[in-house]
Amino acid sequence: MRDTASVAALVAERLAAIRERKPLIHHITNLVVMNETANATLAIGALPVMAHAREEVAEMVGIAGALVLNVGTLTPELIDSMAVAGRRANELGVPVVLDPVGAGATRLRTESVARLLRELKVTIVRGNAGEIGVVAGAGGEVRGVESYGAKGDLVEVGRRLAKLYGTTAAISGKRDIIVDGQRVGYCDNGHALLTKITGTGCVATTVIAAFAATAGYAALGIAGEVAAERASGPGTFQPALFDALYALDRATILERCRAWVEG
Repeated sequence: MRDTASVAALVAERLAAIRERKPLIHHITNLVVMNETANATLAIGALPVMAHAREEVAEMVGIAGALVLNVGTLTPELIDSMAVAGRRANELGVPVVLDPVGAGATRLRTESVARLLRELKVTIVRGNAGEIGVVAGAGGEVRGVESYGAKGDLVEVGRRLAKLYGTTAAISGKRDIIVDGQRVGYCDNGHALLTKITGTGCVATTVIAAFAATAGYAALGIAGEVAAERASGPGTFQPALFDALYALDRATILERCRAWVEG
């Protein structure tokens, strides 16, 4: 059991470590929001690299602190690159974070995500309720890349996914839920404007890759709250979000964190 105060202290500790060590986050990711993802990675204190070519991904992941696999703009060739990078990451003990964008919307997406989960040891699967429901085999409704919900209790859906693939399920929503099979984490930080600009799910995935699940959700959610206070709408919210990630500090985390872990 971790109460809010202990989670807040953990988030602050990990943020300090990221800014000291500057881990390289290797992304094979969504072309739509690649620039935003890279900027968010830099703002939090890590280093981004977007290396997609099959010929170099194994070499690149060898110097990375984490590997992000995001199927938002997938092609069969890109999935092959993800598999190569993921296998090398597994050999080296590099954490792998998978974002199953739009799983359930088309057969290609659903089958590609299933392939990656079968072939790789994925550390964290980060998605919305519909995507996680589909990947877990519990059912979910996804239109394009937007979730219209999962069937059943989300904690149980997360537990099902964790048990199936030996992973941690990180489910984004008004209340973020993180399930590793034994413990359940919750995070109530965030703001509705995070849903009004494209790419915040992808940003969540890269922040989670840098931090680990509960801490990552809290860090992004707190930054979202700070940014919303300064923004007049979605157009000014996105740059304010990058500024808030960059300026995030221990005092702000300890004051605002609303995350806890049970079990």
